[in-house]
Amino acid sequence: MLTVLDYLEIRKAHASGESIRSIARRLGHCQKSVSRAIRSESGEPLPYTRTKPSGYPKLGEFVGIIEQILREDESAPKKQRHHAKRIYERLKAEHGYAGSYYPVRWYVASLRQGSRETFMRIDHVPGRRMEFDFGQVQVDYPGGRRTTNVLSGVWTYSNCPFLMALPSQRSESILEGMKSAFEFFNCVPREVWWDNPKAGTIEILRGRDRTLNPAYASLASHYRFDPLFCMPAKGQEKSDVERSVYALERRACTPVPKADNLADLNRQLLGFCRAERDRVVAHQTASIGQNFESEKASAMSLPAHRFDACIKRSGVVDKYQTVIFETNRYSVPHTAAFAKVTVKAYVDRVEIVHKGAAVAEHRRGYGRHESFIDPVHFVAALARKPAWLDHVPAMRDWKLPESFERLRHAFKDQLGPRTGDRHYIRVLQLLMRHPAARIDRAIGMLIHKPAITAEQISLLVDRLAQGSNVEGGNVPSGNVQCDNSASNNNEESTTAEALPSADLQQQNEAVRRVQGPMPDLRRFDRLLSADYFEGELTHECIHPGTPDDAAAALSQDSPAACDAERICQAQS
Repeated sequence: MLTVLDYLEIRKAHASGESIRSIARRLGHCQKSVSRAIRSESGEPLPYTRTKPSGYPKLGEFVGIIEQILREDESAPKKQRHHAKRIYERLKAEHGYAGSYYPVRWYVASLRQGSRETFMRIDHVPGRRMEFDFGQVQVDYPGGRRTTNVLSGVWTYSNCPFLMALPSQRSESILEGMKSAFEFFNCVPREVWWDNPKAGTIEILRGRDRTLNPAYASLASHYRFDPLFCMPAKGQEKSDVERSVYALERRACTPVPKADNLADLNRQLLGFCRAERDRVVAHQTASIGQNFESEKASAMSLPAHRFDACIKRSGVVDKYQTVIFETNRYSVPHTAAFAKVTVKAYVDRVEIVHKGAAVAEHRRGYGRHESFIDPVHFVAALARKPAWLDHVPAMRDWKLPESFERLRHAFKDQLGPRTGDRHYIRVLQLLMRHPAARIDRAIGMLIHKPAITAEQISLLVDRLAQGSNVEGGNVPSGNVQCDNSASNNNEESTTAEALPSADLQQQNEAVRRVQGPMPDLRRFDRLLSADYFEGELTHECIHPGTPDDAAAALSQDSPAACDAERICQAQS
């Protein structure tokens, strides 16, 4: 076959006047080849072309079977269609094909060549578009290696990335992740692209029309971006974030990262994202960080208020003071029992809202049929059901400071089992208004005394909360007159205010001048328990003005009177 150099020699000789016969004889070519070179319009030899298609000597009788298999594949799921290797195996096993694999591969490729998809490069505008997707990586935690979901977001113009590890791929995780991304970049894109996750769209309509998930629609409305989605099975429409997921797996998490928890892992991922801003992408002259400044200038600003990244569900509190969310139970205070509430589920916690105010907060549970019980929600009912202290697991396993258990034993030894538990319950009820550390401090200041009551602890805790000076043995007495006047339905009654030392002595003197037997404490317990179930907090009080006829009606031989007499002897 003549080359372009042969054509050059022939055409030069013919242009100088040499005949075709002479050129052919001198160069050793036939006259037809020399004539073809002289007549060539391009001055170079034409490529070899077949005059008729090549045949398949051994495959020819199986061509119809291959075409039938490919036609059936058109109605099969995309991931369950035949490739050339599978067709070759079926031809051998089912039809007795004796040829090699390569003719099958070449013939299948020739049939599929006309249906292959083509693409065009897209030039993105700064500040317009951001793409999101989830990736999964293995992470070494103190408890072992686990699979972790990582949200990946990237700006398409600058390739500036964002990575955040999340406990799941649910709606609340998407909301929290995208909120964190916008706050990390301090700007918002005009378009956000996803695949078609159920957390973003609940129904795929014709073309690019979607029925948005209400939670995701709320996020888009808050940040004012246009929520867009790829066509089904067309992940190449968001190729930038696909490369970002690849970078997460091969660069950010290679070798396998070690982290104490998700917060520690997120610190490492954000460090990788900041370091990426110094990198220069191929075929570009500016760094990622420099391009992002142009992107940020064209993007939208953050709203004035932060987004509440949660999903909301309505529920009804049952008789166990719990509300069910995704098969898990979360406790609420007694004031919200049997009421309609709103459950706000965040990534890490669950809040329960009643009448516009958050009444309970729990750690988010991702298991099934779990219970999240806060014992503080049930201390108001202990006045009527003291047996819960020993028979309800949530109360029995309650992890309180050691001083609480010592106080309970001291009450039992001093006042008897029943009265001692009643005083201990009143101390537990202080947890509805004060932290355990403050009550622990008050108990530590009084536990050494031979006689201690719940009223003394309550008064001391209130003074500690007000910042009063209670050091140096200036511990208030428990015989304090209380104001039991009715309060409004929307307000909780408060304990008696701490009195100055002179007023306190005068008050105690007035109590000591009261003549007559001690009142039956069981009657006061019944009044007290009723007040608790009205949402009010009161103290056991001794009223100096008790009528003599009412006092005479009390039995001197009753167990409560004996307990009260024991209290007076201990205090004197």
